[in-house]
Amino acid sequence: MKNFDRQKHWEHIYRTKEYKDMSWYQSAPVMALRFFKKFNIHPTAKIIDIGGGDSFLVDSLLDWGYTDITVLDISSTALQRARQRLGEHAAKVKWIVDDVVHFNPHEQYDVWHDRATLHFITEEVEIMRYVSILQAALRPGGLLIIGVFSEQGPRSCSGIAIKQYSEKSLTHLLEAFFEKKECLTVDHITPSGAVQNFVFCAFMRKNDPLKH
Repeated sequence: MKNFDRQKHWEHIYRTKEYKDMSWYQSAPVMALRFFKKFNIHPTAKIIDIGGGDSFLVDSLLDWGYTDITVLDISSTALQRARQRLGEHAAKVKWIVDDVVHFNPHEQYDVWHDRATLHFITEEVEIMRYVSILQAALRPGGLLIIGVFSEQGPRSCSGIAIKQYSEKSLTHLLEAFFEKKECLTVDHITPSGAVQNFVFCAFMRKNDPLKH
């Protein structure tokens, strides 16, 4: 979207809506926690939550004993709200204000979690940049947990167009560097009662090919 200021848009959203009014609100991130449990993610794993905003995943991970959590979001307001909610526990988390397509990771992670960020990136060049950053940030053998609107899901959200995915198209986007482990389609019920259909997948980062 030409001349669209993504950061300004999301700052406005977070400054004018309560977290329970957000369409993506969940009191418990059921799908993410399901994958953490299924793949037996160790409590010391390095985890990054992309577009985590003021979601409750970080609360659940802290409750489960995870000790190395980073939350990245384009909105400083969203992260400040999460920090305020967590109180003294916020100091246990690393907070990064950045647009994921400009993110320059300085470490590699064991888990990259993205619920409802990738589908807001609609320009092909930025989608490929996202994949490149993901590839650099997630260690070989690391787990990608990702949720995007399906082809039966919304065509827009929070006032902007999104890109829909199927299990096939998401797998095709990532298959050069990631092996699909599991995909599910699930309905998310928004606070207003609307139904949003998601594709949730877990991928494992492939080992880098040997360089000659």
